[in-house]
Amino acid sequence: MTTTHILDIPDGRLYYEVRGSGPLLLVMGSPMAAADFASLADALAGEHTVVTHDPRGISGSTLNDPEQDSTPDLRADDMAALLDALGAESADVFGSSGGAVTGLALATRHPGRVRTLVAHEPPLLELLPDAADRRAKVDDIVETFHREGPGAAWMKFMISAGFDLADADAPAAPPGEPSAQALADSARFFAHEIQGTTRYVPDIAALKAGPARIVVGIGAASAGLLTVDTSTALAGLLGTAPVEFPGDHGGFMGQPGEFAETLRKTLAG
Repeated sequence: MTTTHILDIPDGRLYYEVRGSGPLLLVMGSPMAAADFASLADALAGEHTVVTHDPRGISGSTLNDPEQDSTPDLRADDMAALLDALGAESADVFGSSGGAVTGLALATRHPGRVRTLVAHEPPLLELLPDAADRRAKVDDIVETFHREGPGAAWMKFMISAGFDLADADAPAAPPGEPSAQALADSARFFAHEIQGTTRYVPDIAALKAGPARIVVGIGAASAGLLTVDTSTALAGLLGTAPVEFPGDHGGFMGQPGEFAETLRKTLAG
């Protein structure tokens, strides 16, 4: 059974879902919402109390000021507030893409609240040798959004991220016109989120000294994606070996059962 909840935060409201029983596990993305993790959460709910949420400003999580930027630090504070609401001192955390960046910020800003963080393909562009060029490409994507709209921005984003759009396995837009919510979430991502997420610089010293165990995950089918480079760079700085997960950047959607099994084993250490 899945229960839905609303948490009041100082600058808005946070939508979250709870399912299953057992040790607490926060599962998160950014900008991906709770719905995108439903299949993975269902697969994990037999052994964990799984909490998913819509990140601030996305889908069911609304902000008092819609023009407020979303940063990893703000999202991390949201997760600390969520743990408080759940009456939990700490939790295991699985974050994918921007959600992995949120998890890194949570482990840094709120030490002791994360037991194990599995950071799956965080887009930490500042860790790359060509960070300045990558930063400029992100700025160009944002400018493209403002000039031409979300469709053109997503096209540039996918190319920059390393997806071969001619590949049959490349992510495809759902058929038909995007919903009003999908358009709003895309606008939120490009106008207020992508720059803060990709420019986040993790505090490696704090992560290594902190109580949280940090595991970096990389998709088995992610070869060629920019997030393989960023994840490899993060693992190298932490002095750990990445863990291979099924599928590519969105493997938790395409292979939720297999992905959940790998995540269970990873959390067990």
